[in-house]
Amino acid sequence: MSKAKKPATDTQNGPKVRLDKWLWAARFYKTRAIAKTAIEGGKVQYDGQRSKVSKIVEVGATIKVRQGFDDKVVVIQAISDQRKGAPEAALLYEETAESIKHRIDENERRRKFNKANPLFDHKPNKKERRQIHRFREDSNIEI
Repeated sequence: MSKAKKPATDTQNGPKVRLDKWLWAARFYKTRAIAKTAIEGGKVQYDGQRSKVSKIVEVGATIKVRQGFDDKVVVIQAISDQRKGAPEAALLYEETAESIKHRIDENERRRKFNKANPLFDHKPNKKERRQIHRFREDSNIEI
C-alpha cells in the first residue's frame, strides 16, 4: 500500500512551498534544477537578501530575479507548487512599477548602444586593414 504524499501546509497561509519550486511554478525558470542553480549563484534575492533553495516563500514577500540582462522585482501574490499555464502563473506574482520602468529604460539603452556599435560579419581584409591603419595615423589614434 502506498500513501499519497500530502503537501505540507501552514494553518494560516496555506501550502508551504520552497523558493525553487515557487520560481518554477511561476515560470521564471524552465526546471527546478535551473532555479536551484540561479538561487545558489546569487541571481535570486528574497526580501533583499541572498537565500537558500529551501526557503519557504510567503505572500507579500519581494523577490528580485535576474534573467539574462534584466532584473525583475516581483511581489508574491499567491503560492502554488504546481506548474500551470502562463496566464495562471502570472497570477502568482506582480512586478513592481519601478522594475518595469527600469527594464524598459535598460532595454532602450542597450538598443541604442547596439545601433551605435554595429557588429561586422567578417574580419577586415588586407585593403580594409590598410585603410584602418591610415585612418589611425591621420587621427593619431592609439589602440
